Amino acid sequence: MPIAQNPLSVEVTLEREDVALLKVTGYLDVDTATEFQHHLANQLHHGRRHFLLDLSEVPFMDSSGMNIILRVYQEARELPGSVHIISPTAAVRRVLDLTGVSITVPVSESVDEALARVDAQPEGPQIPEA
Repeated sequence: MPIAQNPLSVEVTLEREDVALLKVTGYLDVDTATEFQHHLANQLHHGRRHFLLDLSEVPFMDSSGMNIILRVYQEARELPGSVHIISPTAAVRRVLDLTGVSITVPVSESVDEALARVDAQPEGPQIPEA
């Protein structure tokens, strides 16, 4: 059995009962995106509404990783909840900026900053503006 070329590690901690911090280490690409998606789905299943994605140890992310982030962002907004990207590496930040994902999904420099954004959000369903 071949060993994955770019293994992915996802460490999940609960900042609060409804807030999951996922520290991602490794390449977030077509080979590892499914594993990342499983971690997020598991947290959704267990009632988490807010997701803090620490990407400070992700040297590369392709469209597979971005699609998963956008999908969980859409699911979280319906709860209502939120997704926050924390400390992306320069390469990942460049991809987020070029694709416009950083306009949709807030980017924070620290867990504390992301938690402050979670606290500042109004409760209730997020209705898209017309």
